[in-house]
Amino acid sequence: MCNTSIGTGYDLSNSVFSPDGRNFQVEYAVKAVENGGTSIGIRCKDGVVLALEKLVTSKLLKPDANKRIATVDRNIGIVYSGLLPDGRHFTSRARDEAASWRSTYKSPIPVSALASRMGAYVQAYTLYSSVRPFGITGIIGGWDSEKEVDVDAVVGSGPKSGSGGRSEGAKEGGPFLYMIEPSGSYWGYYGAATGKGRQAAKSELEKLKLNPKESDCMSLEDGVKEAARIIYLAHEDNKDKDFELEMTWVSAVSGPTKGLHQEVPKAMREEAEKLAKKALEGEDDEEEEKMEE
Repeated sequence: MCNTSIGTGYDLSNSVFSPDGRNFQVEYAVKAVENGGTSIGIRCKDGVVLALEKLVTSKLLKPDANKRIATVDRNIGIVYSGLLPDGRHFTSRARDEAASWRSTYKSPIPVSALASRMGAYVQAYTLYSSVRPFGITGIIGGWDSEKEVDVDAVVGSGPKSGSGGRSEGAKEGGPFLYMIEPSGSYWGYYGAATGKGRQAAKSELEKLKLNPKESDCMSLEDGVKEAARIIYLAHEDNKDKDFELEMTWVSAVSGPTKGLHQEVPKAMREEAEKLAKKALEGEDDEEEEKMEE
């Protein structure tokens, strides 16, 4: 008799595969993520928006405190769904990686390099019986600077193009968004969602124009409004609980955040929330009309 379908005997150690090649500890970690509040990231043509449905578990908690979106380096932010202590350790490690890169290369870490390092770190926690997988899925968003930054003690300029040099006319930098799962897998996204309301959020993200090759690719300010609307829509899965909307954004040096990862200004966030509630009420009215017909 085979009990592998429910993990019996194969879910006691993190370092053991079941006969059908599954790691049940990782699957259980994914379940922990699915019980957390919804987190999303939207990559726009001129920046990245991160948003979070922060569930209020007690009326005694101070409003706007206990932030769940963190700044890793000045140009990069992280939002996560799942176990709060795991997320804080994940963020702390990401800051160490960013500081290490800056110490070595004298420049901010590229978003892709941070995603690669953090994916490897999370995956290491799926290998040994003395640890357990991270109970979070993290979304990393940032803007890689398009400016040339000299390193300390630079000598000469090197070749301008050709072998060993830059391709002439090639543009560096821009917005990037990655999502890292409990298994250590990470992918680049135009729009990413995780947490309890991820399915509803993904459906809405797929409707947005986020491909930078399209002429009508979404702007950063529109991305803020859409992020608020999607979080409010996804909250329907947790509608018995109160929540706070937390949002941050990062733009180019020429944009509203001057290349820095920052909280969305309060007035803009409140306006986005107002529009989100109005859109949600409109959808409810449409559903009632259909029911009556």
